[in-house]
Amino acid sequence: MPIIRRLPEALVNRIAAGEVVERPASALKELVENAIDAGATQITICIAEGGLASVEVTDDGCGMGPADIALALERHATSKLPESLIGEDGGPEQVVTMGFRGEALPSIASVARLTVESRVRGSDEGWRGIVDHGVLTGEGPAALPPGTRIRVEDLFARVPARRKFLRSARSEYAACLDVVRRLAMARADIGFTFEHDGRRVLAVQAGEGEAARVARIIARELAQDGVLIDLARPTAEGELRLTGVAGLPTFNRGVADHQFLFVNGRPVKDRLLVGAVRGAYAEMLARDRHAVLALFLSVPPGEVDVNVHPAKTEVRFRDPALIRGFIVSGLRHALDNGGGRSAQSASAAAMGRWRAEPVAPASSLDSLFARYAAPAQGNRVSEAYAAPLRNHGDLAPSARAEIARDTPDIAFPLGAARGQVAGTYIVAEAADGLVIVDQHAAHERIVLERLRAAGTGQGLGAAQALLLPQVIELEEPACDRVEAAAEALAAHGLGIERFGPSALLVRSVPAALVGGDVEALVRDVADDLTANGTGVDGSALLLGERLDSVLATMACHGSVRAGRLLAVAEMNALLREMEATPRSGQCNHGRPTWVKLAHADIEKLFGRR
Repeated sequence: MPIIRRLPEALVNRIAAGEVVERPASALKELVENAIDAGATQITICIAEGGLASVEVTDDGCGMGPADIALALERHATSKLPESLIGEDGGPEQVVTMGFRGEALPSIASVARLTVESRVRGSDEGWRGIVDHGVLTGEGPAALPPGTRIRVEDLFARVPARRKFLRSARSEYAACLDVVRRLAMARADIGFTFEHDGRRVLAVQAGEGEAARVARIIARELAQDGVLIDLARPTAEGELRLTGVAGLPTFNRGVADHQFLFVNGRPVKDRLLVGAVRGAYAEMLARDRHAVLALFLSVPPGEVDVNVHPAKTEVRFRDPALIRGFIVSGLRHALDNGGGRSAQSASAAAMGRWRAEPVAPASSLDSLFARYAAPAQGNRVSEAYAAPLRNHGDLAPSARAEIARDTPDIAFPLGAARGQVAGTYIVAEAADGLVIVDQHAAHERIVLERLRAAGTGQGLGAAQALLLPQVIELEEPACDRVEAAAEALAAHGLGIERFGPSALLVRSVPAALVGGDVEALVRDVADDLTANGTGVDGSALLLGERLDSVLATMACHGSVRAGRLLAVAEMNALLREMEATPRSGQCNHGRPTWVKLAHADIEKLFGRR
């Protein structure tokens, strides 16, 4: 017969430690959060050998007396719940500090040597308590400034089963640095200093603005290549607020480790929030690229549960759809207001490849001039691709004016077209430099925004009925997915009906895509619906978000292709349309649509400065 026994206190603490202390970074996180809750304005962190040898956190907070230190080393003791809430319903839900797990210190002390030193402000001396793997080994007076200093040494030294699963000192150091960076971003009002093996790695001053702190920690370029976010929305329970800094789509990374998300000041790694960020950047980033950003979401305490994970790294929202939509709309609104900026500029490597070439001999100049003075054969864009540009009614007012302008004005942000290179790149002169535009990438963005505007009733886009409806054969599951989205696709001008188990009948296409390959378009739409049909949590994405990817595919089919020669008037019309189109600084795949070579850069090429 099995016998039920009460576990020893030391074993209970070790089990609790397994929930909150997985590695040195976990212990560091608990200690720094305690320092923040103590009202610290300056926190200093020192670790050795990636935290495997020691982790020390010093703060200038309120401090603790001898009785408080003794109580802090007991399980389920906390200063983070007001006495009026203890024993009442919903106490944990009212916690607005970094956490309320009172067993953090005793749990750490059960698997390491823990030294706590603290001095209450106004007191003449401090007090020290030492716990060695769950056993109190010493206590007495201590000399230190007002505040608290906690040192953790030899983590898991007597728990070899846990110690052997720790990684190298370099890997553990990287995890500790990530924890400190996230907490430092969450509290720009607190100064942080982080040292590893005696080397100062991070130092930020208290009182920095949120945007300045984020740019200092993530990347200094974010100050120029990012947009500020500040959006509020009232709800029945209180106000939702989203602030932070979001990098331009062209300022991206190959991995998602530069995305920092916070809920009520707490760093989290939540799948819902990550999915919302991916949805907001859906048609602006290549699928293997990731946005760079820091988002701070504030919600009423009753609308979020922060206790679904022992380490508080995940949260659960009462209304996930509301939060997701709020983040997506906030990000897109900020990026739209960022205009057509691009984070790309002429790189040093590219500039270095410019070099002076010998001047052609005089005897060859005549033939050279003759070659380029003669009219080029076929120097016209094909009607299928030029139609969107030549349909002046679809252009922005500035673009229509440019068609009729005899002398283009370089005062425009993107300047005046001066020529075309390789049938792909438009070279324009602006007041402050030389602009090079990728015509396909730029027009792809313009067409996408037209399609999106047409679907919301804000644009001039319309459906163009086909003289003869076209039958497209697909696999039955693909037909099912397209049929389910038929109504939404029709709002953007793509009229599709089911035509048997494995076929679709296309009756109309968006006016901007007239002349394109209808079959290729429908097949790509079906592929996109297949690839983007589910979210990261397995649930179906909102149809609107799926359509963003679909519309990007449609836009690609209707854009001016690379290799197509354009007239100067068409080039200028494209430039003016870019200036009037939101997010025109990058194409639908996240690549830049234009770069600028400033006058100073040109002067350097010729040794003028």
